[in-house]
Amino acid sequence: MTLTQILIFAGLGLLAGRLYRWLDRAWLLFAASVLAAFWLQPASFVRNLPYLLPLASLGLAALVWALTLPRRWNRQDAWAAGGLTALVLLVSASRFVEPLSALSPARPPGLELAAGGLALLAAAAVLAYRLGRGQAAWLNSGVLLLIGLLVALKSPPLAQATSAWLRGLGGQDPALASTLDLGWLGFSYIAFRLIHVLRDRLAGRLGEVGLRDFITYIVFFPALTAGPIERVERFVPQLQPGFVLDSAGLLAAGRRLLSGLVMKFVLADGLAFFALNPVNAWQVSQPLWMWLLLSAYALRIFFDFAGYTSIAIGLGQLFGVTLPENFTQPYRKPNLTQFWNSWHITLAQWFRAYFFNPFTRWLRGRGAPVWLVVLLGQLSTMGLIGLWHGITWNFLAWGLWHGLGLFAHNQWAQFAKARPLPLEPRLASGLGWLATLVFVALGWVWFALPQPADAAHVFGVLAGVGR
Repeated sequence: MTLTQILIFAGLGLLAGRLYRWLDRAWLLFAASVLAAFWLQPASFVRNLPYLLPLASLGLAALVWALTLPRRWNRQDAWAAGGLTALVLLVSASRFVEPLSALSPARPPGLELAAGGLALLAAAAVLAYRLGRGQAAWLNSGVLLLIGLLVALKSPPLAQATSAWLRGLGGQDPALASTLDLGWLGFSYIAFRLIHVLRDRLAGRLGEVGLRDFITYIVFFPALTAGPIERVERFVPQLQPGFVLDSAGLLAAGRRLLSGLVMKFVLADGLAFFALNPVNAWQVSQPLWMWLLLSAYALRIFFDFAGYTSIAIGLGQLFGVTLPENFTQPYRKPNLTQFWNSWHITLAQWFRAYFFNPFTRWLRGRGAPVWLVVLLGQLSTMGLIGLWHGITWNFLAWGLWHGLGLFAHNQWAQFAKARPLPLEPRLASGLGWLATLVFVALGWVWFALPQPADAAHVFGVLAGVGR
């Protein structure tokens, strides 16, 4: 989100707080979230893609809802389906009305394409509802579909091939395809919310959710661009009537918004001018200056992620929704395990619930020794977290770096528990904090630099042996 978009949402939150006695908040958030999915979508050089990608997000949400619904459709679901259709067609029709054209970053396609896309998605949802609702094969197929889409978007060769294919369909030159063409707004978070719902339906843990509230949960605009990854059973009850934006709530939301804006647009964007990047990495040959660049990057990435989270939480509070915390002073933690319990918390919790715990249970069930279970569990989990950011070698290296670090800390904790070191507790905690901070900072080298030669050069200079 841009600063202008954030301020517009904040203004709408203040206005809506005065109108809840006349307007239904749940329907208002539904309409605002659907329209925001189109409005926030980045522009693309691929024809009609800025309209089709949000439409696909809404279609996938409706498809998963139909697959996981534990009851028959009701009247409110029908109203939600009608409202969703009307809003999608409204965005398409905005191409004829100049003031409304701002609902999309590019001129939307004609009504015939919008109606055709809606008909196709509606047919898929009805088919899923009638033939696959609640069935394990269909639910698992939905998980595989979402993972496949993530792989296609996160892998540069696949993303470029997909862009070329889409350009060809639209009558454009496939040779101009770029990995930057497929900027699907928030899909990393949308996919994980949908997988969470599918997996919980398989496990019998999913409660009843109407179409209106489910769509709002999937594309809730404060959390659409950068998370956090909320759970459906925690989110939906907050849409119930009764919320009033009082002075205390307004003050709390204002504080979170202000702190997020300062972190993102002042601190993070300011640090970006001299934080480590592929260009300045080769302009520094002294260890001290390279450590300063790396420290600036470590602070920048924290203020960027944590700033967006605070903005999302503040906007959510304006509309009566409390989103989960995602960062709790991670750079002050005395070990790597506590760091990952306070850095991108909802992402780590998602992987723990849906990958690490099932995978390690599977390993234990086959008699693997405890140390091997921990090693394979940490390496695979952190490797996947790295690849979630992008299927490239540097993100994989960053994930494996943290996987090895977590395993090493686990083994050290077991050793120290059996043979306590003769250190004063505060000194031991301080040494742990320093070691953790250095380890995390060195890991950011992999995250910041996409080429192996760049990373090797930076590590050499940091160690005082590079040129």
